[in-house]
Amino acid sequence: MAAKGRQQGLTVAVTGPTGDLGIALVDGLERSRRVKRIVGMARRPFDPSSRGWKKTEYRQGDVRDAAGVRDAMKGADVVVHLAFAIVGGGDSQAINVDGSRNVFEAAVDARAKRICYASSVAAYGFHKDNPAWLDEHVPTRGTPAHFYSRQKAEVERVLEDVLAGQTRTSAYVFRPCIVAGPKAQMLLEELPYIRLGEAVPDSVSRVVSWLPMLKPVIPDPGVRFQLVHEDDVASAFLAGALGKGEPGAYNLAASGTLAMSDLADALGWYSIPVPDLAVNVTAGAIARLPGAPEQLGWIQAMRGPVLMRTDRARKLLGWRPQHTSRQTLAALVQAYREESRVS
Repeated sequence: MAAKGRQQGLTVAVTGPTGDLGIALVDGLERSRRVKRIVGMARRPFDPSSRGWKKTEYRQGDVRDAAGVRDAMKGADVVVHLAFAIVGGGDSQAINVDGSRNVFEAAVDARAKRICYASSVAAYGFHKDNPAWLDEHVPTRGTPAHFYSRQKAEVERVLEDVLAGQTRTSAYVFRPCIVAGPKAQMLLEELPYIRLGEAVPDSVSRVVSWLPMLKPVIPDPGVRFQLVHEDDVASAFLAGALGKGEPGAYNLAASGTLAMSDLADALGWYSIPVPDLAVNVTAGAIARLPGAPEQLGWIQAMRGPVLMRTDRARKLLGWRPQHTSRQTLAALVQAYREESRVS
């Protein structure tokens, strides 16, 4: 009877359904005829009906609570693990690494067919000896000094450890580049100018706003980077949840690359080419702001290109991103402007 019930439609459990990527993914799961039931779990209160979701049940809970995780995963055919603390601190190891282990072990205990884990390009680490273009054969070494990179790589090892020696549950590991779009605005929120602007007194900000010629300036070290639209990442996760292609790791990035000068142009700001020494000066300024360790980590990460090939996702999953890197940037900036966060 259990097997017959599962053939009638998938039950998908999702951690982090209220985040930028989670909302886009659950929207897709709600539209899929192959998905019968969705169980979402996150720490903050949330009403699925506010999004018009009809298949989704919501459990307020914490991935650090192993019993609560097991309850949310019960009966799941597929477990999608998105929950991850992107700000370092005393709890990040418990949430990101220990919490992920709870999720993976609960998925195996529930006899789920598949786990879909949201890793990152950062899992490869920001190493000078990385190849110019990363494919899925490059080891995920992480960067010890960058907590996000280190823990993303560590969670991949935890997943391998949990799945070792069993064959019932397989894993899809998605490694997107910088995710951006109308809801995913981390790129702009982490921009050094934005962080510096937050520290400027209101009286100074008002004076500057009266002088349109004093536009913000973004330093451009000439490093190329990739973006991927939140909806395109969600489509890859949906393919994995439905069992398309084969298990394994998949890089996700839109076509085309960008530089900081492209970001400045999209915002209507200025950009200036800067040598490595000037980047050090910027890092020194950021170091005096609250949240310095995280900001310094991202500045250091952008000092060299980290570019990925996506042939595997295109070939095996049939993944076809609908937005280029430049189109993704345009959607991000438009949403940022509509929220009156930038003039």
